[in-house]
Amino acid sequence: MKTALIIHHVAFEDAGSFLALLKEQDFNIQEVNACTQGWAALDPLAADVCIVLGGPIGAYEDDNYPFLLQEVYFLQQRLHADLPTLGICLGAQIMARALGGNVYPAAAKEIGWFPLKMTNEGKDTPVRHFDARHCNMFHWHGDTFDLPQGAQLLASSEACHNQAYSWGKHGLAFQCHPEVTASGLEAWYVGHAYEMAHEKLSIAQMRQQAAAHALDLAHQARLFFTEWLRVCGV
Repeated sequence: MKTALIIHHVAFEDAGSFLALLKEQDFNIQEVNACTQGWAALDPLAADVCIVLGGPIGAYEDDNYPFLLQEVYFLQQRLHADLPTLGICLGAQIMARALGGNVYPAAAKEIGWFPLKMTNEGKDTPVRHFDARHCNMFHWHGDTFDLPQGAQLLASSEACHNQAYSWGKHGLAFQCHPEVTASGLEAWYVGHAYEMAHEKLSIAQMRQQAAAHALDLAHQARLFFTEWLRVCGV
């Protein structure tokens, strides 16, 4: 049976539509919490697919969150073995760090629904399904990263140059959130309540935007994820 490992950092940021697709394809799914996981017991080479999800911390905050060092090492081993690995938001930043890239606060936060622009290289990959012609992408981040040496930039947004990149044949990362659903975002509005108040974000407006964009994103996410798994040979 095919196996998938999903690494969480907070419970309310889950794998969304990707989790549903993994279940449809009869994957044996293991979900772990990066903050409490005993990393020594977790084999980085065991799962056919690994998805590393987001969270509201910095990928560089080792002093506050020592598990990050173990997670970086875990991803280094997996990526250098060129095993299918998908990083999302914080997951993309930790992947970048594992590959030698720098992660740091961005000039401004990017929160909401905004389009992606594909690079020429991105147009030839499964990431093309998220082109602005097809859907808007959901964003929620305050950090960014330098593209690791050897990585290929696939997409950008107006506010963030490094939105999607590949590394090797089977490593892929998104600064944005291709996995979210309208129903799943309801948990985000609770989990990020303090930040939303601090940034003066309207939950009602966020719901309206999700109603306008989430179904298109979910459709494109299915096309993307199905093709990506096929390209990875999983």
